[in-house]
Amino acid sequence: MKPHASILLTSLCLLAPAAKAATLSPAIVRSEFIFDKNPVPSCHATTIVQANDGSLVASWFAGTHEKNPDVCIWTARCIDGKWSAPEQVANGIQPDGTRLPCWNPVLFQPKEGPLMLFYKVGPNCDIWWGLVRTSVDNGKTWSEPTRLPEIILGPVKNKPVQLADGTLLSGSSWEGQKTGPVWQIHFERSTDNGKTWQFIKVPQAQDSPPSIQPSILIHPEGRLQALGRTTKGKLFSTTSSDNGLSWSTLTLLDLPNPNSGTDAVTLKDGQHVLIYNHTPKGRSPLNVAISRDGLAWQAALVLEDTPGEFSYPAVIQTRDGLLHFTYTWKRQLAKHVVVDPAKLTLKPIVNGQWPVEK
Repeated sequence: MKPHASILLTSLCLLAPAAKAATLSPAIVRSEFIFDKNPVPSCHATTIVQANDGSLVASWFAGTHEKNPDVCIWTARCIDGKWSAPEQVANGIQPDGTRLPCWNPVLFQPKEGPLMLFYKVGPNCDIWWGLVRTSVDNGKTWSEPTRLPEIILGPVKNKPVQLADGTLLSGSSWEGQKTGPVWQIHFERSTDNGKTWQFIKVPQAQDSPPSIQPSILIHPEGRLQALGRTTKGKLFSTTSSDNGLSWSTLTLLDLPNPNSGTDAVTLKDGQHVLIYNHTPKGRSPLNVAISRDGLAWQAALVLEDTPGEFSYPAVIQTRDGLLHFTYTWKRQLAKHVVVDPAKLTLKPIVNGQWPVEK
């Protein structure tokens, strides 16, 4: 059987040899910067998606520096094996002419309907709001923004999932809460492909850790798990057995994290992939771990381990089975790494310790 055209198109973005800095693992197919020269001084918070035509689309926010009013949402598309030049697709200019920074874009391609680009606008994370644009031509052009309902923020950093019945489920969170933990995760659920949303609270125990930015994993028999960052030096976990309508109180996984962004995805074979900073301080190294049950994790790959900030990652699995990671590289560039999961060598993570290479 001949490969589907969309797979061939995606493969064009995979065939270039990996850069020297990423040749330590035979699992790495390609390692590159999405752009060599940033049109603005700083960038952060990448997201990546495979569009309906099989092409890759990436997005991030960039400007003078995070929180500056000139920070906008940018995108690039992988065309014939090369990333297009960064293009500004959204800004925070208000009807009265004032300008506010943009934050945390999230790309998502539902099974039906146009490509979606969620992002936030606001002076800071405590009082921002969510917007969404759509693209009917796989990220070439975008609609005018639609503001989400007041209580709905949209996926705050990481991609939604689409359940077997078509339900869209987004992990989200609010910062600066007045009661309970100052950071609190919640979920947003849509049964009409994003036209309307239901807000779902997560119960807060007295000792619940301040937590934000959930990623959602799909387990057998419809069980869901979400995990993400906390202020307690470890990642959180919460589960649902009713398609995301209710969630357990948070527990902490035995995985260190310096209160930095993470992302995770469930693979076609049922394994779960997590990308995160496996360290209690700083944002290096940047690590990839794999799990069967979402609780016991195995070390798979170190993407970056030199001094600097490597953070706010995203991960997807494309139709050809390959993994695509994007992340912030020293707040200057956006990096894209392609990995063949079949070639990963796994080692147990015992007592939260990353195994030492011998």
